[in-house]
Amino acid sequence: MFTHVRVPEDGKKIEVRNGRLVVPDHPIIGYIVGDGTGRDIMPAAMKVWDAAVQKVYGGQRKIAWVRLYAGEDAEELYGERLPEETLRAIREFVVAIKGPLTTPVGYGWRSINVQLRQKLDLYACIRPVKWYPGVPSPLKEPHKVNMVVFRENTEDVYAGIEWEAGSPEAKRVAAYLKRTFKITLPPNTGIGVKPISEGATKRLVRKAIRYALENGRRSVTLVGKGNIMKYTEGAFIRWGYEVAKEEFGDVTITEAEVAEGKPADGKIIIKDRIADAMFQQVLLRPEEYDVIATPNLNGDYLSEALAAMVGGVGIAPGANIGDTLAVFEATHGSAPKYAGLDKVNPGSLLLSGVMMFRYIGWNEVADAIEAAFTRTIQQKIVTYDLARLMEGAREVRTSEFAEAIVANL
Repeated sequence: MFTHVRVPEDGKKIEVRNGRLVVPDHPIIGYIVGDGTGRDIMPAAMKVWDAAVQKVYGGQRKIAWVRLYAGEDAEELYGERLPEETLRAIREFVVAIKGPLTTPVGYGWRSINVQLRQKLDLYACIRPVKWYPGVPSPLKEPHKVNMVVFRENTEDVYAGIEWEAGSPEAKRVAAYLKRTFKITLPPNTGIGVKPISEGATKRLVRKAIRYALENGRRSVTLVGKGNIMKYTEGAFIRWGYEVAKEEFGDVTITEAEVAEGKPADGKIIIKDRIADAMFQQVLLRPEEYDVIATPNLNGDYLSEALAAMVGGVGIAPGANIGDTLAVFEATHGSAPKYAGLDKVNPGSLLLSGVMMFRYIGWNEVADAIEAAFTRTIQQKIVTYDLARLMEGAREVRTSEFAEAIVANL
């Protein structure tokens, strides 16, 4: 059935029935080690995950891990960085988690992360951002930060529709624009296309609103540069409001309606903000924002900025989720200069595992890991990235940080 994927005999597949997961006591879950520092953070995170499951369930439940391949190790085994076998395995086992994968800047192969999202239709990049007590933050009141970013994952400039300056394709597109629309571009121009569709927008906003309802959130804010890009990001916001009104009209209310004096009565408040202004808003009034829905590029920028407010991307979790499939991931790069040094913070991957456990309904495990992570931080046992920002911290290696968290379970 598989060439290089070794399926554990003691595990059972997660099933999807009527759009919902049916999770056995020994679910098969795929993991991708990743490039660079993936070889350090994945073993550390897995040690904590397995210990937490054992601690909470006493052996009655256990993850049956199956190794999948993407990036450098896939290149060695399959001769390509994202083999079809890996995609097929994720489709079959439904849930997977991955370390960082290298993406070259300005040359080379297309992002494996983006390809995974597009080929598996993982259309929602979900990034929860909250402060853990003890983590150093540039904010005076970081405890006010508790947001979840829903970033559209398949469109916008990330669709990869672009042509290099001076290429025959770029020249043809430039000639077409001039001939058909009287648009003249400067010589030697690189050209990209920014698609944003009604269907992709509405399913993303739909998922964000459902998340808000299921998790007791107060508002969903649509973020886009619609004052300039009226027919792409402006349309994103318009379509978002349409979803709220047409599909969730009984449980949502617009911010404008509240301002006019209409009572919210516990409904989800739908807001919108211009993208650049939103960066200022989340710094000055973070408590006013809860769930954020935004196009791809805005979501990328905003997620990184929010992560900096609560300790940095080293502890920022994330997931790529479609209608039935989910791939959780470390949200930072592969940092090859630190690979194999047992040095970097495994927090991003570790807390992405927390998201994964909540996704499969093992909330007790997620709670246990978050509590142990917080206790370890408050004891000032941290990796170098946090140690340099904390007075009196004890700097430890990646593996030692994981051991400290296990001891605090």
